[in-house]
Amino acid sequence: MSRLIFLFAWMFMFASTVVAQDRDSLDQLQTLPDTPDIAPTGSAVVDSVVKDVVTPIRPKGLSWKPVVIPVAMITYGALATTNGWLKQINEEAREDLFLNRSNQKPLHIDNYTIYAPAVAVFGLKIAGVKSKHNFVDCGLLYAMSNGIANGVVFATKGLTGISRPDSSDKYSFPSGHTAAAFVSAEFLRQEYKDVSPWIGAAGYLVAAGTGFLRIYNNKHWFNDVIAGAGIGILSTRLSYFLYPKLKNLIIRKADNSSAFMPTFDGQSFGFVYVQNF
Repeated sequence: MSRLIFLFAWMFMFASTVVAQDRDSLDQLQTLPDTPDIAPTGSAVVDSVVKDVVTPIRPKGLSWKPVVIPVAMITYGALATTNGWLKQINEEAREDLFLNRSNQKPLHIDNYTIYAPAVAVFGLKIAGVKSKHNFVDCGLLYAMSNGIANGVVFATKGLTGISRPDSSDKYSFPSGHTAAAFVSAEFLRQEYKDVSPWIGAAGYLVAAGTGFLRIYNNKHWFNDVIAGAGIGILSTRLSYFLYPKLKNLIIRKADNSSAFMPTFDGQSFGFVYVQNF
């Protein structure tokens, strides 16, 4: 039990260390593309969306420090699939959190807590708390982060074929719920770390709770959760590194671009054609 407590403390230490690493990625000193001049469409909503789409973002560098922690977590999770001592820790975690609990009824709130930090990002924006990026960029960053994480998770599940603790299937490693939860938590931290570090810390606490519940509900081993957390954090950090570069490249290439945008005039829906000359 003491070893299990130590390992959960280790997991929270990793989370808090990641939260503390706000300044490890330095701004790259490069020229941003000019924001294209877009003619007004007559709809404030469409104009706002178009502005969000065509506004460039200053890229960030990616140093080794923000990467080493999630990589270490993924490495631990992978090693624990074969290492006997680490497998024993999995068994102890299952015994302490599932087999010895008085209430055998599962708690399914982990199906919802995976999204809570991401919902908080958009909720805070609606409430008027300024985040790092606009609505469009936030949505695309979150989607990109989940795309990377899901690709890694499902590919790894298929390759490893490790049985879940409840023997329901052989897709235990790594934990997809935990990966999604830490994608949300890191997304929240990235957007509001300049407002308050406690916002990101709250997101990490919710994500760690999701990982705890995956073990509590007998759906994952301890190492599944650790690896899933590392994948979620790393995927989001990679998205924040890659997305600005990709968006700015598209803006530079879009000297003669066009797009269909939805519009609403108060009575009916329609579409507007936007051409940038």
